[in-house]
Amino acid sequence: MADDTGKTHAWWQSSAVPAEGTWAEKRKLAAALRRLIGQAVLSDPEPGVLEAAAGEMDKISQQLELQPQRGTLDAFAETSTAGNVHALFDRSPVVGLSNPLSPPMRLELEGDTVRGFVKFGSAYEGPPGHVHGGVVAELFDELLGFAQSITGAPGMTATLTVDYLRPTPLHADLNCRASVARVEGRKIYAEGELCKGEVVLARGRGMFVSVDRKRMQEMMEEAGLRRGSETS
Repeated sequence: MADDTGKTHAWWQSSAVPAEGTWAEKRKLAAALRRLIGQAVLSDPEPGVLEAAAGEMDKISQQLELQPQRGTLDAFAETSTAGNVHALFDRSPVVGLSNPLSPPMRLELEGDTVRGFVKFGSAYEGPPGHVHGGVVAELFDELLGFAQSITGAPGMTATLTVDYLRPTPLHADLNCRASVARVEGRKIYAEGELCKGEVVLARGRGMFVSVDRKRMQEMMEEAGLRRGSETS
């Protein structure tokens, strides 16, 4: 289904788009940082090992801080003019391959249903051996958000409700699905489930309010101006 730019909603399949140049390097760095985060959570080495590692990470951080910095507003401007929204959604904390905070979740579109596949590591632990409830809510916000976007008039999250039926296990292959339940004017209602195999672990429902592309860009620009005034 096409959006207001006339392009299909393949934008959410950023993971399926081959990365080149700096973009490919960002993904490689993010993958390495994911492994590092997992080891930082679990590792219990001899005294001094972690302190030495922290020193090395500080050196790398200082090197990167000296490089040109690009904000979200820059990425949004690129997607508006070039139509390459993958550069923006690749930074998502849920599906972004360039974001070390993402698991990441992989998404596929099957008819009008969005299907997702994810495995959470120890960095996402809440109850012992299980995923933090806030992370599950974040998953639904992203999953339902992608589902409502295929209406062609995507919106922003207005309400999100999650029913936790069973604890969500860590280190397990999970699957999820979501679709649009109904559309009422600018309001888009979506719902979905998170499962392990056929066992439903949680259900999510969300209401999104459609925002046109021009207004979305204005909001991003306003946010950029606020950030600029805070740092000046």
